[in-house]
Amino acid sequence: MEIKGHSAIITGGGSGLGAATARELAKAGAKVGIIDVKREAAEAVAKEIGGAAAAADVTDAASLEAAYESLRKAIGPARILVACAGVATGAKLIGKDGKATPLDAFKRTIDINLMGTINCMRLTAADAAALPALEDGERGVMIGTASVAAFEGQVGQGAYSASKGAIVSITLTFARELAREGIRVNAISPGLMDTPMLAGLPDNVREALVATTLYPKRLGKPEEYAALARHIVENRFLNGSVIRFDGALRMAPR
Repeated sequence: MEIKGHSAIITGGGSGLGAATARELAKAGAKVGIIDVKREAAEAVAKEIGGAAAAADVTDAASLEAAYESLRKAIGPARILVACAGVATGAKLIGKDGKATPLDAFKRTIDINLMGTINCMRLTAADAAALPALEDGERGVMIGTASVAAFEGQVGQGAYSASKGAIVSITLTFARELAREGIRVNAISPGLMDTPMLAGLPDNVREALVATTLYPKRLGKPEEYAALARHIVENRFLNGSVIRFDGALRMAPR
């Protein structure tokens, strides 16, 4: 898809991968709408790139619908979605006290990472399907954010792995479902990225994680994720694909 002049929604766009993607798509000429649970963060990035912002909880239908309505008025219905909103909290099935971990410790992660993505995709798909067809009959493109944990989840990552594995699983399913409407669906599966999710780790832990990356031996840059997202949008033959983006990392059990 030619990005210039089209509207894009980025969730989790107030920081990290989402903010970098918002900047990249704005640079390509998109009208960008940023959704983040933190209003001030969303508004700061939107001001920087000349876009629009809305605060929403992606797990809440009414909250997200209100955000989409606000952004429709500001930038028009979106053809492009990059769903970056997510959390990486961990929990083992059994706590140190030997008791079963409360179910909510798993549910919240799955709700945000999986149901939040589906919530965004259902709204974007409805908007894009109603727009005029472009070249090759294309109307839209949606990108989910999975993780290498979808394939090699570490100890304590059960809910996170499940949520990201589900993003992998729905990618082809939704691509098939939306082919008739001319909407492509892909996913990026990042490895260790230099984002706020990893910023709080001690230096020795970060160094140990980087050591498991084959090449290049460093954390991935948000700008590199954004460049890949842009390429997916622009390359019309990419559909139903999950792209590992990890420097050939294969996660160890711990």
